[in-house]
Amino acid sequence: MAQPILLLNCGSSSIKYQLLDPAEPGPRAVGIVQRIGLETSTIDHEVGENEYHEETHFANHVEAVAAVVQMFRDHGPSLDDVVAVGHRTVHGGSTFVESTLITEEVIDKLVELSGLAPLHNPPGIAGIRAAQEVLPDVPHVGVFDTAFFSTLPAEAYTYAVDREVTDRYSIRKYGFHGTSHSYVSKQAAKCLGRPIEETKLIVCHLGNGASISAVDGGVAIDTSMGLTPLQGLVMGTRSGDVDPGLHAFLVNSAGMTIAEVDDLLNKRSGMAGLCGYTDMRDVEAAVENGDQASRLALDVYVHRLVSYIGSYYALLGGLDAVVFTAGVGENADPVRKAVIDRLSHFGLKLDDDANRARSKQPRDISAADATVRTLVVPTNEELAMAQETLSVIGR
Repeated sequence: MAQPILLLNCGSSSIKYQLLDPAEPGPRAVGIVQRIGLETSTIDHEVGENEYHEETHFANHVEAVAAVVQMFRDHGPSLDDVVAVGHRTVHGGSTFVESTLITEEVIDKLVELSGLAPLHNPPGIAGIRAAQEVLPDVPHVGVFDTAFFSTLPAEAYTYAVDREVTDRYSIRKYGFHGTSHSYVSKQAAKCLGRPIEETKLIVCHLGNGASISAVDGGVAIDTSMGLTPLQGLVMGTRSGDVDPGLHAFLVNSAGMTIAEVDDLLNKRSGMAGLCGYTDMRDVEAAVENGDQASRLALDVYVHRLVSYIGSYYALLGGLDAVVFTAGVGENADPVRKAVIDRLSHFGLKLDDDANRARSKQPRDISAADATVRTLVVPTNEELAMAQETLSVIGR
């Protein structure tokens, strides 16, 4: 029985969407709406090898979602048999610890939580309301980026800050990329041929945004992102960990506002700030050409990642595999080699040929004599969202 799910990922001026059935090998259709609210908006819709592009104007998310539905009507496939709509929802706070059927009460709570994710939750809420308006007869489900990390122990999620302040403003580590970390850890266990309950894994989700998690028996016990997605690893444009005193220093010494510091750390730091590149392929090419700024940027990136892996090894009390996923993790073999070569004392060792080989399948790239495995597992957040959505509606 077909069970197609429409998946929506709404940003402030964009909507990414897919129509897929978890039982089928790939999506039936994918697309993206861009420049919502601007003078010229665009929508791109792909069905198999057929691509459709339109330029128009969408004043808001309601008009944009209506255009998505019209694309399906004009170019297929049909939405008539859609059983639910799954919405990627970035921040569920400590309230939403699992995927949830969306009701008015849920939306009201998401509005309350918007202060924790002011760039992400409001457009997500707008997308939910828009989708409910144009697809009112199917259930809508919120799939939360933070849910997988609701299992973190208090010692891992608590910041050493005045409790009166943290309690009042719900300040704690929440973690992000949870849908990916959950999916990849399950696939890694299958790759190892072991029940996930018997595995100790470190999952490295390395894309333009990057995070790492320690997963013990399928349960997350720590992760690098915190109250916001700024904490942790070096990323494309985000700094990751810095001295918290940096904010006051730049305000007092450089005359910057807090908003300017926030913009600096989120949009003009990370690899972009260190060497001017956000694409790891460009960084690697520059390193090959002798660019010293790119060499340092890559060294900082690897150093941060290795330090987190070492920390999580200690927390797990053992390790079965280090797992690489997302754009950089799946494709940047020099990064994987640089990291694993520095962890040989943990029993990690690469098969260099396997590391260099390209594949879209989960794979073990370890040397035969490695005692801890190194895996590459392609993430599929959309499939995971669809599976979560079906679970919530009881299919």
